[in-house]
Order: sequence, then structure tokens, then C-alpha cells
Amino acid sequence: MGNLQRHKLQPHVQLRTVDDYAVMSVVESGLGLSILPGLILRRIPYKIAIRPLGVPASRTLGLALRKDAPTPLAVRCFLDYLPSRN
Repeated sequence: MGNLQRHKLQPHVQLRTVDDYAVMSVVESGLGLSILPGLILRRIPYKIAIRPLGVPASRTLGLALRKDAPTPLAVRCFLDYLPSRN
């Protein structure tokens, strides 16, 4: 169960985009708010307020690899490392 459901919150979503910078531009314009990963918020040119959530948050990531090419060593090392993060 996600944090929003756990806290009985129902967002009123009017805009969806995969572009974090577009999201921050919308927020800067006063047209909404967003939950974004901390990494993208480290160096931003936008005048927006950044607040911690106060509760742990997680997300599921996927990894796509080419079938017709060997997997580079760095990628194999990363894949070996991932299980230790849980």
C-alpha cells in the first residue's frame, strides 16, 4: 500500500508528465505541487520550496537490457549489487 492510501489521501491529478523539469516549472508557477526524488532536487534552477515528506517513501525501478548485445561489466556489477540494497 502506498503512502497516499495509507494516510487516506486522494490526489486531484490534473497533469501527468515524465519530465521532472516540466513538473518543477508548473510548481514554480504556482499551479500545483509534486513529490519528486531527492536526487533531482539537489541542483535546480527553480524557485520552489523543498520539504521532506516526513515518512519513508519508495518506488519500483525497472532495468531493460539489450538481448542482442553482451551486458557491460559495470552493468553486471550493478546488478550484483542491487540485492544488497533491500
